[in-house]
Amino acid sequence: MKAGKVIRTFSAKDGRKVILRTLKWEDLDDFLELINSLFDERANICRNQKVSREEEIDWLSKALSRLERDEVFYLAAEVDRTVIANSEINRRTSSYDRHVGAIGIAIKDGFRNVEIGTRMMETLIEQARAMGLTVLTLSVFANNARAIHVYEKVGFTQTGNIPKSFFKEGSYIDKIIMTKILE
Repeated sequence: MKAGKVIRTFSAKDGRKVILRTLKWEDLDDFLELINSLFDERANICRNQKVSREEEIDWLSKALSRLERDEVFYLAAEVDRTVIANSEINRRTSSYDRHVGAIGIAIKDGFRNVEIGTRMMETLIEQARAMGLTVLTLSVFANNARAIHVYEKVGFTQTGNIPKSFFKEGSYIDKIIMTKILE
Protein backbone atom coordinates (compact mmCIF):
# COMPACT_ATOMS: atom_id res chain seq x y z
CA MET A 1 0.00 0.00 0.00
CA LYS A 2 1.13 3.52 -0.68
CA ALA A 3 2.69 5.59 2.12
CA GLY A 4 0.58 8.50 3.39
CA LYS A 5 -2.70 7.17 1.95
CA VAL A 6 -5.71 8.63 3.79
CA ILE A 7 -8.09 5.84 4.82
CA ARG A 8 -10.68 7.77 6.87
CA THR A 9 -11.33 11.12 8.53
CA PHE A 10 -13.70 11.80 11.42
CA SER A 11 -14.27 14.06 14.39
CA ALA A 12 -13.35 12.70 17.81
CA LYS A 13 -15.80 13.04 20.69
CA ASP A 14 -13.99 16.19 21.77
CA GLY A 15 -14.40 17.76 18.31
CA ARG A 16 -10.83 17.37 17.08
CA LYS A 17 -10.47 16.33 13.44
CA VAL A 18 -8.69 12.98 13.08
CA ILE A 19 -7.09 11.63 9.92
CA LEU A 20 -6.42 7.90 9.74
CA ARG A 21 -3.77 7.14 7.14
CA THR A 22 -0.83 4.96 6.36
CA LEU A 23 2.48 6.15 7.69
CA LYS A 24 5.00 8.20 5.74
CA TRP A 25 8.64 9.21 6.13
CA GLU A 26 7.73 12.69 7.38
CA ASP A 27 6.23 11.05 10.50
CA LEU A 28 9.65 10.19 11.90
CA ASP A 29 9.80 12.86 14.62
CA ASP A 30 6.16 12.29 15.60
CA PHE A 31 6.70 8.54 15.94
CA LEU A 32 9.80 9.10 18.04
CA GLU A 33 7.87 11.50 20.29
CA LEU A 34 4.92 9.08 20.51
CA ILE A 35 6.91 6.02 21.59
CA ASN A 36 9.07 7.95 24.02
CA SER A 37 6.05 9.73 25.53
CA LEU A 38 4.50 6.30 26.19
CA PHE A 39 7.71 5.22 27.91
CA ASP A 40 7.77 8.42 30.02
CA GLU A 41 4.12 7.88 30.94
CA ARG A 42 4.97 4.32 32.04
CA ALA A 43 2.23 3.08 29.74
CA ASN A 44 1.79 -0.65 29.29
CA ILE A 45 4.05 -1.15 26.30
CA CYS A 46 6.72 -3.77 25.71
CA ARG A 47 9.63 -1.32 25.94
CA ASN A 48 11.82 -0.80 28.96
CA GLN A 49 13.88 2.07 27.57
CA LYS A 50 13.51 5.08 25.31
CA VAL A 51 14.02 4.76 21.57
CA SER A 52 16.90 6.60 19.94
CA ARG A 53 16.49 8.56 16.74
CA GLU A 54 18.69 6.02 14.93
CA GLU A 55 16.50 3.15 16.14
CA GLU A 56 13.37 4.98 14.98
CA ILE A 57 14.93 5.71 11.58
CA ASP A 58 15.73 2.01 11.22
CA TRP A 59 12.20 0.99 12.29
CA LEU A 60 10.46 3.50 10.00
CA SER A 61 12.53 2.64 6.94
CA LYS A 62 11.76 -1.06 7.40
CA ALA A 63 8.09 -0.32 8.14
CA LEU A 64 7.67 1.76 4.97
CA SER A 65 9.31 -0.95 2.89
CA ARG A 66 7.05 -3.63 4.38
CA LEU A 67 3.97 -1.40 3.91
CA GLU A 68 4.71 -0.84 0.24
CA ARG A 69 5.23 -4.60 -0.29
CA ASP A 70 1.86 -5.26 1.45
CA GLU A 71 3.54 -7.39 4.11
CA VAL A 72 2.16 -5.30 6.99
CA PHE A 73 -0.56 -2.68 7.21
CA TYR A 74 0.32 0.38 9.31
CA LEU A 75 -2.30 2.94 10.33
CA ALA A 76 -1.45 6.28 11.95
CA ALA A 77 -3.87 8.74 13.53
CA GLU A 78 -3.09 12.39 12.91
CA VAL A 79 -4.53 15.39 14.79
CA ASP A 80 -3.43 18.94 13.95
CA ARG A 81 -0.70 17.60 11.62
CA THR A 82 0.82 15.50 14.41
CA VAL A 83 0.76 11.70 14.70
CA ILE A 84 -0.87 10.81 18.01
CA ALA A 85 -1.39 7.07 17.51
CA ASN A 86 0.04 4.18 15.57
CA SER A 87 -1.23 0.69 14.83
CA GLU A 88 -0.50 -2.28 12.62
CA ILE A 89 -1.68 -5.60 11.30
CA ASN A 90 1.01 -8.24 10.88
CA ARG A 91 0.00 -11.22 8.77
CA ARG A 92 1.39 -14.52 10.00
CA THR A 93 3.85 -15.95 7.51
CA SER A 94 3.74 -19.74 7.67
CA SER A 95 1.73 -21.60 5.06
CA TYR A 96 -0.73 -22.83 7.68
CA ASP A 97 -1.62 -19.53 9.36
CA ARG A 98 -1.44 -16.83 6.67
CA HIS A 99 -5.14 -16.18 7.35
CA VAL A 100 -4.25 -14.85 10.83
CA GLY A 101 -3.21 -11.29 11.59
CA ALA A 102 -1.82 -9.79 14.80
CA ILE A 103 -2.82 -6.26 15.78
CA GLY A 104 -0.91 -3.72 17.82
CA ILE A 105 -2.00 -0.20 18.74
CA ALA A 106 -0.61 2.70 20.79
CA ILE A 107 -2.31 6.03 21.53
CA LYS A 108 -0.68 9.08 23.09
CA ASP A 109 -1.95 10.37 26.42
CA GLY A 110 -4.50 13.14 25.94
CA PHE A 111 -6.09 11.37 22.95
CA ARG A 112 -7.70 8.42 24.71
CA ASN A 113 -11.36 8.08 25.65
CA VAL A 114 -12.50 10.19 22.66
CA GLU A 115 -13.24 7.26 20.26
CA ILE A 116 -9.93 7.43 18.36
CA GLY A 117 -8.92 3.94 19.51
CA THR A 118 -12.32 2.49 18.62
CA ARG A 119 -12.26 4.06 15.15
CA MET A 120 -8.72 2.83 14.59
CA MET A 121 -9.70 -0.70 15.61
CA GLU A 122 -12.75 -0.62 13.31
CA THR A 123 -10.51 0.53 10.45
CA LEU A 124 -7.96 -2.20 11.18
CA ILE A 125 -10.74 -4.80 11.11
CA GLU A 126 -11.98 -3.50 7.74
CA GLN A 127 -8.43 -3.58 6.38
CA ALA A 128 -7.90 -7.11 7.71
CA ARG A 129 -10.95 -8.26 5.77
CA ALA A 130 -9.61 -6.56 2.64
CA MET A 131 -6.31 -8.42 3.20
CA GLY A 132 -8.22 -11.72 3.22
CA LEU A 133 -7.60 -12.40 6.89
CA THR A 134 -10.16 -14.45 8.80
CA VAL A 135 -8.68 -14.32 12.32
CA LEU A 136 -7.26 -11.38 14.26
CA THR A 137 -5.32 -11.66 17.51
CA LEU A 138 -3.81 -9.22 19.95
CA SER A 139 -2.22 -9.29 23.36
CA VAL A 140 -2.74 -6.81 26.15
CA PHE A 141 -1.49 -6.25 29.68
CA ALA A 142 -4.16 -7.66 32.03
CA ASN A 143 -4.24 -4.40 34.01
CA ASN A 144 -5.10 -2.29 30.93
CA ALA A 145 -8.87 -2.20 31.47
CA ARG A 146 -9.39 0.71 29.07
CA ALA A 147 -7.81 -1.14 26.14
CA ILE A 148 -9.60 -4.39 26.98
CA HIS A 149 -12.92 -2.50 26.95
CA VAL A 150 -12.20 -1.07 23.47
CA TYR A 151 -11.19 -4.49 22.12
CA GLU A 152 -14.34 -6.11 23.49
CA LYS A 153 -16.43 -3.25 22.09
CA VAL A 154 -15.25 -4.08 18.56
CA GLY A 155 -15.82 -7.82 18.97
CA PHE A 156 -12.64 -9.32 20.41
CA THR A 157 -12.99 -11.98 23.09
CA GLN A 158 -10.47 -13.21 25.61
CA THR A 159 -9.11 -16.54 24.41
CA GLY A 160 -6.01 -16.95 26.54
CA ASN A 161 -3.96 -15.79 29.48
CA ILE A 162 -0.25 -16.07 30.11
CA PRO A 163 0.30 -15.66 33.86
CA LYS A 164 3.15 -13.39 34.93
CA SER A 165 4.12 -12.73 31.31
CA PHE A 166 5.39 -9.23 32.06
CA PHE A 167 7.56 -8.01 34.93
CA LYS A 168 7.22 -4.27 35.26
CA GLU A 169 8.23 -1.99 38.11
CA GLY A 170 8.60 -4.85 40.58
CA SER A 171 5.33 -6.62 39.77
CA TYR A 172 4.23 -9.44 37.52
CA ILE A 173 1.37 -8.75 35.10
CA ASP A 174 -0.52 -11.35 33.11
CA LYS A 175 -0.80 -11.12 29.33
CA ILE A 176 -4.30 -11.53 27.94
CA ILE A 177 -4.70 -12.93 24.42
CA MET A 178 -7.78 -11.73 22.56
CA THR A 179 -9.19 -12.96 19.26
CA LYS A 180 -11.77 -11.86 16.72
CA ILE A 181 -13.07 -14.16 14.00
CA LEU A 182 -13.90 -12.15 10.88
CA GLU A 183 -17.11 -13.19 9.15
